[in-house]
Amino acid sequence: MASNTLCIARRELRDALKSRWFVLYTLAFVVLGLAVSFVSAAGTGGTGFSGFGRTTAGLVNLILLVVPLMALTAGAATIASDRERGMLAYLLSQPVSPVEVLLGKYIGLGTSLLAAISLGLGACAVILSWRGGVSSPQAILWLAGLSFVLALGMLSVGIMISSLTRRASAAVGVAIFVWLTLVFVSDLALMTGAVALHLRIDELFALSLHNPLQVFKMWSLHAIDANLDVLGPAGLYAVEEYGRSLHAIFTTGLSVWIVLPLVVASLVLARKSPL
Repeated sequence: MASNTLCIARRELRDALKSRWFVLYTLAFVVLGLAVSFVSAAGTGGTGFSGFGRTTAGLVNLILLVVPLMALTAGAATIASDRERGMLAYLLSQPVSPVEVLLGKYIGLGTSLLAAISLGLGACAVILSWRGGVSSPQAILWLAGLSFVLALGMLSVGIMISSLTRRASAAVGVAIFVWLTLVFVSDLALMTGAVALHLRIDELFALSLHNPLQVFKMWSLHAIDANLDVLGPAGLYAVEEYGRSLHAIFTTGLSVWIVLPLVVASLVLARKSPL
């Protein structure tokens, strides 16, 4: 099983590294990281690059937009595209199980996402170090690690969408709709619901944990020692009520988004015709 999975993973990684999206997203990380640094420095009255502390805080919001979109579209295109071209039927006609195909694709795409995030943020870190702007390197390491965990969760959702869809274009369309919902609609719905339904703080925090992007934002700010009061009453409640347990809560929240969609995708792939 391991050899089949690794073989498919290598093929998926090789295809991903040859695609344009890998280069574009890596360049986007570098450009956006430097842009945020400049804006952070200008906002405090300075010039040039600011340190990692302010830079990572600004990058959190940018990563919330870029990483989920990158992972969702990459996952959504993979199985549906193979099904459309007949590659999925060919793969499953070999002595390979649907679970091996799924895990191979997940590992390959996950490795390519890790490379894109590492190269992008790493290049940004090198340039900032060269300009003497480093104040908290561990913050960028935390941010890179959490970005990868968020990417794995969104990749699982993308692969689940792909397993349910026959055409790659439809799968990518659904993935973009999910991205818009998680980034914009859920925030507005949460704010509207809090006002209209007079939600308590604990209920507001519990609802926030259902959105992986909100979990990433709270975990990132908490990990880089930023004050969660920037997130409003729900952030203050989380710190006062759960304290050191927050890391475990956030880990559980994102782990569910990694495992559950993959399980659904494997069940669908095992029962659905590859054609």
